[in-house]
Amino acid sequence: MVNKWTGLSPVAPARSKVSYFYDHDVGNFYYALGHPMKPHRVRMAHELLVAYGVTERLQVLRPPRATESDLTRFHADDYIEFLKRITPETAREQSELLHRFGVYEDSPCFDGIYNFCQMSAGGSLAGAARLNRGLCDVAINWAGGLHHAKKTEASGFCYINDCVLAILELLKHHARVLYCDIDVHHGDGVEEAFYTTDRVMTCSFHKFGNFFPGTGDVRDIGYGPGRHYALNFPLQDGVDDACFREIFTPIMSRVMEWYRPGAVVLQCGADSLSGDRLGCFNLSIRGHAECVRFFRRHGVPLMLLGGGGYTVRNVARCWAAETALTADMPLDDAIPYNPYYEYYGPDFQLHLRPSNMENLNTRPYLARIVTELLDSLYHLPHAPSVPYHDVPADVIQDPLLRKFDDDDDGDSEDE
Repeated sequence: MVNKWTGLSPVAPARSKVSYFYDHDVGNFYYALGHPMKPHRVRMAHELLVAYGVTERLQVLRPPRATESDLTRFHADDYIEFLKRITPETAREQSELLHRFGVYEDSPCFDGIYNFCQMSAGGSLAGAARLNRGLCDVAINWAGGLHHAKKTEASGFCYINDCVLAILELLKHHARVLYCDIDVHHGDGVEEAFYTTDRVMTCSFHKFGNFFPGTGDVRDIGYGPGRHYALNFPLQDGVDDACFREIFTPIMSRVMEWYRPGAVVLQCGADSLSGDRLGCFNLSIRGHAECVRFFRRHGVPLMLLGGGGYTVRNVARCWAAETALTADMPLDDAIPYNPYYEYYGPDFQLHLRPSNMENLNTRPYLARIVTELLDSLYHLPHAPSVPYHDVPADVIQDPLLRKFDDDDDGDSEDE
């Protein structure tokens, strides 16, 4: 018998540095004909990792399925009940509910929608549980990072906000959690969930202005106890590696120095890469991965989540490279043969070359935003504290830590 969330038997094996969550079934989900979101990209990234031999340095774990009670830690009961019951066959007769819960157009109803949500959220919850128990230094769930979902509605291809659920789990053991988002789209769902608390700091670097979701102004800084604990860096088209490094490093260095988070959740949306189908930035894979390297240097418990990314061959390249980085394994630029080898033609190289698109972010503009955000941080007196010293009692008896049989019958047994 193994623990559902940590993947351990009662006698735990030796600690593994990187816990990597992957379910082969994730590649079977299909949003809609012509839809840009393709869960298949997670399978492509995994096969690339296998071909490079990176998985041999990881603890590869199949994510458990999140239960209804797990999902309603953040989401509304009626919304989760709707996701459980809706199918493409019954969707037409439930158009009123589809619009109420945002499951239409960009976020369509598709076969297995609830199972997909369970899988995505289960990997993030399990990763948080392993980080909490000190069983790994890095937890990775590329099927997660669905940062637009709200408490009662789907948004931007996202139905369940696994980022929020993972942070709530981390808060059981950590006084402060930092959420950093490098997706080209603003992490609105996560910011909204923690907008009034100082126990979670949200930082988002994103395209702003006539671009989905339309939020993330530099003046959006939080409210009440959470005032100044939301940081937004609005950017224009063409952000390149040098530009991103100049803004990311000083701001996040100050955040780490001042906020002193117990754990970090990094949403690694790959739609900020050059050549993305829906993105407008110009980052290379090395520039994108530098954000992962930054947090690894700080040595805090780190969770890496997926997110956007709509040129699937580049998404797979990026997430494979960042997984290898956490395992301290350099990768050859020549992509080894794998089941999706033809996707990487004609060059068959791991690293992509940024385009010559114009960078519309001027140095005076970037300097002004950096100064404004650093000034906001410097005016805060100290990192917030939490009055308790022991792990809350509810964590000890938490259903997330219950044991399940190896068989998929869902029978539980007390620890």
